[in-house]
Amino acid sequence: MSESVHRQEKVQLVQSVFYPLVFLFVMWMLKTMEWVGDWHWGHYGLQPRTYQGLLGIVTMPFLHSSWHHLISNSVPFFFLGSILFFFYKELAWKVLLLIWIIGGAWLWIGGGVGYHIGASGVVYGLAAFLFFSGIWRKNSVLLRLTLVVAFIYGGLVWGFFPEFFPNQNISWEGHLFGFLSGVVLAWFFRHQGPPDDQYHWDDSDVPDGEDAYWRSEHQGDPKDLSEKARPTRIRYSLRQTKK
Repeated sequence: MSESVHRQEKVQLVQSVFYPLVFLFVMWMLKTMEWVGDWHWGHYGLQPRTYQGLLGIVTMPFLHSSWHHLISNSVPFFFLGSILFFFYKELAWKVLLLIWIIGGAWLWIGGGVGYHIGASGVVYGLAAFLFFSGIWRKNSVLLRLTLVVAFIYGGLVWGFFPEFFPNQNISWEGHLFGFLSGVVLAWFFRHQGPPDDQYHWDDSDVPDGEDAYWRSEHQGDPKDLSEKARPTRIRYSLRQTKK
């Protein structure tokens, strides 16, 4: 690998980590300001089917109810966001912003009564996009990412069922709509992103001269066969050796 290619990959890696960190910095700064000033900014979240709640489509992922809520969203957001920006560098911003907006808009239309806050909807969207994009594109690298995402974040599916969290006020609708937005975008961008695997046959040992056997103009005549000729059938049997 040439030095320029190696340097380019290092720059790409730094960028893929940097962009999610910028969003996380804003989330943590807002939570710190809220905690230090003893403020409560939950009313700036998304309130379905209200005009003032439209602002929450943008602000919802930046606001969190507690430090635990923020930490539980920060780790997967950083991991999945970094993967998105590294492997889908040309699509990353489109995918992230569309998950943010589409998932939030669907939640504003179909969400339950109350204020919805947290970046979990975006996390679900990123996980769904990376998972289904790897399957539909049939790219070997992306399929490995699909297995990694499924292994690490397969438990996210329980977030669709609030019955499993009776003591927590989770926005299962935000999880669901974020997930669906990721699925839709994975299908919509299935022909864009990392190049598909390319396979090349090594035919260097195939004769290509004028007298090559496959250039022969002679064609066999079925009449040349003997009348007693029969198709050959080869049978294989597996014998187990005794020791």
